[in-house]
Amino acid sequence: MSFLSATLSRVKPSPTIAMTAKAAELKAAGRDVIGLSAGEPDFDTPQNIKDAAVAAIAAGKTKYTAPDGIPELKQAICAKFKRDNGLDYTPAQVSVGTGGKQTLYNALMATLNPGDEVIIPAPYWVSYPDMVLLAGGTPVPVETTLENRFKLTAERLEAAITPNTKWFIFNSPSNPTGAGYSWDELKALTDVLMRHPHVWVMSDDMYEHLAYDGFEFCTPAQVEPGLYERTLTCNGVSKAYAMTGWRIGYAAGPVELIAAMRKIQSQSTSNPCSISQWAAVEALNGTQDFLASNAEIFKRRRDLVVEMLNQIEGLTCPTPEGAFYVYPSIAGLIGKTTPAGTRIDSDEAFATALLEEADVAVVFGAAFGLSPNFRVSYATSDEALTEACTRIQRFCAALK
Repeated sequence: MSFLSATLSRVKPSPTIAMTAKAAELKAAGRDVIGLSAGEPDFDTPQNIKDAAVAAIAAGKTKYTAPDGIPELKQAICAKFKRDNGLDYTPAQVSVGTGGKQTLYNALMATLNPGDEVIIPAPYWVSYPDMVLLAGGTPVPVETTLENRFKLTAERLEAAITPNTKWFIFNSPSNPTGAGYSWDELKALTDVLMRHPHVWVMSDDMYEHLAYDGFEFCTPAQVEPGLYERTLTCNGVSKAYAMTGWRIGYAAGPVELIAAMRKIQSQSTSNPCSISQWAAVEALNGTQDFLASNAEIFKRRRDLVVEMLNQIEGLTCPTPEGAFYVYPSIAGLIGKTTPAGTRIDSDEAFATALLEEADVAVVFGAAFGLSPNFRVSYATSDEALTEACTRIQRFCAALK
């Protein structure tokens, strides 16, 4: 009998990390692989933030902190929510974790019991369902459609809610599609949620500042104040501030939930890195000027990728409102065969063949719960994107 936990059998390793590792392996073997699988900005962390971290080290701020964040960072987070989202929170309503993932995980661990259901629009970030399973709950994926630009409709949300529904996980702009919900689109969803007071809302706003073409970000508790007392508004510094490796995420919500999350964190990891916390204080309180210029660069890259991919026969790539991903459909390529003899019978077969035969790493759609698609991260240079898309064009043109 295995000594491993039965819980472990319910979850799978992250496919995005697996694809990135496979690409790195081929690269190490001398192959000219272009990786479009990792969701990580290629920008360096801004200098003022790095300086704040160095200053924190010099000042000896290297000891344990409160389990879920220093007071200065909690104050900065409260100021951010007020400034950017019109939401009023006190420091007692804020939790700081080791990356955005930990705050989501803590909340699920603190609230889910066997039989509790969590509604997750598909395609979804790969970790949502597995975190729900680890916490003992039941993920309930609800598929969206290409025709609706991968956005959940009020009708589908309503149909998915049962007496066992505990959470609705909402992510806009979305990973993996980049779909962003307008105020009216989100209001249609919050109207449904107002009719079901037993359902809590977990809003993952990590890509808030990566929005294009005049798209205006909004978050559920902002659109519907009636949801404030049962919403956990989650964010972090990873994407907008190019701080993925610093590992700082945060969430704000009802005091009782935040206290429960603190209890779990105090008995698992305890405090996030003290130096990273001081860097995050500067990120949130310091200049925000670079956010707009970075977004312009991402918009240019998005347009380049969407245009080149839509030139491929059998492939459809909608233009997303935000984040740094596109999620093209390969419905028109299913059933074809590569020059090396690989039959494209799924998006996983497509992504594997693309890596092995064209040296481009993407993530297959089944990993995100909606096929047949693949995810491209355009958080890399224009040159790399142009070359990668040219390779994808050649690869698809050679399919028989």
